[in-house]
This record gives sequence, structure tokens and C-alpha cells, in this order.
Amino acid sequence: MSTLFSRFRLREIEFRNRIFVSPMCQYSSQDGMPNDWHLVHLGSRAVGGASLVMVEATAVSPEGRISPHDSGLWSSDHGRAFSRITAFIKSQGAIPGIQLAHAGRKASTDIPWRGGGPLDESAGGWRPIAPSPVPFDERSPVPREMCSKDIGDILTQFQAAARFSLDAGFEALEIHMAHGYLLHEFLSPLSNKRTDEFGGAFENRIRLPLKAAEAVRAVWPSSLPVFVRISCTDWVEGGWDLAQSVELCRKLKEIGVDLIDCSSGALVPYAKIPAGPGFNVPFAAAIRKEVGMPTGAVGFITQPVQAEQIVATGQADVVLLAREMLRQPYWPLQAAYVLRDDILWPNQYQRAKPH
Repeated sequence: MSTLFSRFRLREIEFRNRIFVSPMCQYSSQDGMPNDWHLVHLGSRAVGGASLVMVEATAVSPEGRISPHDSGLWSSDHGRAFSRITAFIKSQGAIPGIQLAHAGRKASTDIPWRGGGPLDESAGGWRPIAPSPVPFDERSPVPREMCSKDIGDILTQFQAAARFSLDAGFEALEIHMAHGYLLHEFLSPLSNKRTDEFGGAFENRIRLPLKAAEAVRAVWPSSLPVFVRISCTDWVEGGWDLAQSVELCRKLKEIGVDLIDCSSGALVPYAKIPAGPGFNVPFAAAIRKEVGMPTGAVGFITQPVQAEQIVATGQADVVLLAREMLRQPYWPLQAAYVLRDDILWPNQYQRAKPH
């Protein structure tokens, strides 16, 4: 058996293989509610053989959405809407996961196929909040600097969303601290210019992200895993980097975080990112070695042999596929054939299984 298709356990959850579906925004919700698109989109990836199917970045409040069409989880109604999706994912042998997020200064934008630009209130948008009044780019609005009440509200919202996630039937939860969204904005000195207890020194910049992880872990069952996605570097001199990521992950491990989902970049538009096959894998390898906790590798992972090499050599414990899963929902079934591994196909598809 290949390493890619070996089982993997975190707490009391066993994953049938090492292939996870990355959270990918669909921009197809109304008022944060998932619908038939999400059922089919996520359900097909469970049918396709992935072991974890993770819902897109799901906002903990209406103002935390990237766009007005993002999914959300700020009420029990949202949880009930997700429950039929989690039930179907489980019925196909996969684990349903959710990524909880707040977009911070990158909130209130249009959907990508309409240009993705900032939306003002007349177009259904709102004024974003952020650690500091520093806009993302020259066309983005100046965000409102968060006060102490805002910070308390964020922690309450993340904790409430974790409770709604549990009620909805999710069995893995990821906290989004990457890609230039709110918690990443607190981490990086490029976006966090505060002079209070939440800004300045490293210990202050990591304070709110750690508190968010503590708030979630406090209500998420000890039997179920919590992941954190981080941007391991901003790819900019003087920004967030791998050394700081390692120290943050040591503290996340103490809180009870079970896996670090290792991505990078997206905090500032001018970063020069050497994107290419496996370009984030060294970050996953470094954190796995230095911190001694499981990691996930993400970024231009497209080939079965490539994915096998990453996990078989101990660079990461799992791989997370995004765009390749959009192209090929049944990638795991095809990968098993390439790696000469025999895995279970859905009964309805057995007659198509290659031998």
C-alpha cells in the first residue's frame, strides 16, 4: 500500500487516506447559507475518494465575509443548513470539515467573476475592520481600526461558530490564520501597527490568534481535531516569516491544535511569490520537524507520485488539494490506480473501476 492511501488518525477521528480537499470559496451563498451547489460540490469530492472534505472559508459574522456571497456560520439556522451536507459526506466514508474565518480588511469585495473589487454600502458592501487602518491596496477602503470591544466580539464569534459547527455535524475544524485575512493581519507587522497589547512585539501580535484558538478548543470536543491554516511567510522582507511561524505553532500545539495547514502569502499584493509545484512543502516539513506536530502541505500539488513523495518522505502528514480537485473531483480514485493501490469505489461506480 502507498503511504498516500494509508490511514491517518487525529484524536478519535480516522481518515481513510492522506488526501484532503482544501477549503475553496464558491461565492454561491445568500446570507451565508449553503445550498444545492454546496451539496453537489462538496458531496462529489466525498464520492471521489478524499478522506476529508473541507467547506470553504466560512465567516463567523456577516461582516467577516470576503464577499456578500460567502458561506457563513453565525446562527443555528446556518448549522441546520449545513447538516444535510455533512450527513452526505459521512455517508460516503469521508470526514466533513469546516474552515472558520474572518476576512478583516479584505472583506466586502465583489465576487471574482465580476472583478472582485471593493464594494461600498450602496452596492451591498460594508466598511471592513482590521488591526490597524491600513488598506490592502490602493483601491481598497481604509478599514476601521478595531477597538477592545471588537476584539472581544471576534472571540465570541469564533467560539459561537465552533458550537454551530459541532451541531451541524462537522468532525474537523480549521481556524483560518492565513492569506491576509483578519487573524493573519494581527500576526504580521506589515498590517498590524497597533501599540497596545495586541500589536508591536511578537508576543502581542500573536495574542488574538492564540485567544481565538483557545476559544475554539474550549468548546470543540476533545475527541475531535482542530487545524490551523497559516501563511508561513509573507514573502516580504520585514513581514511574517517561517521563524515566527515555528514559534506560533509551538504555542498552538500547547493549546491543543492538532495539525498545521501550511500555506503562504496573500497579505500584501506586492509580494513576489515563487509559486510552483510543491513550493509550500518545505514550510510543512520545517514545522513538522521543529515543532513535532502533524502538518499538511498545499500548493500546486497535482500529480499522484508528487503527493506520494511528500507524505512518504515525511515532509508532511497529509496533502491538501484545491484547484486540482476543481478540475478532477475524483482525483483520489485516479491516483490510487496510478499508485497501484486498490481502494474502495462507490458501488454505483464499480463498473467503471479500472483493473
